[in-house]
Amino acid sequence: MERKTRKYTKEFKQESVNFALKSPSLPKAAVELGIPVPTLYSWVYQLKNKTQTETVKDEGNTQNVAALIEENRRLHKELAITREEREILKKAAAYFAQHQK
Repeated sequence: MERKTRKYTKEFKQESVNFALKSPSLPKAAVELGIPVPTLYSWVYQLKNKTQTETVKDEGNTQNVAALIEENRRLHKELAITREEREILKKAAAYFAQHQK
């Protein structure tokens, strides 16, 4: 039985990595994109290795791009959790306001 290898464009890979870094988890992003989870992990790993040597000037400070990517991912996760907590609190407040009588 022969394995079928898929070819992905550079643009698709870049957009997939950007989407994955913004999503709460890489496996969920891979499922949504319809690609294998290990493939997405390898693309993110390759991007981190490629950008490790590149630097970005930020108000006079030089920062590692890979560190910025990791911080961006962490902040997106934190934001998703905060949004979920806010929705739960909204529902609880509505419930208690309705049953306060």
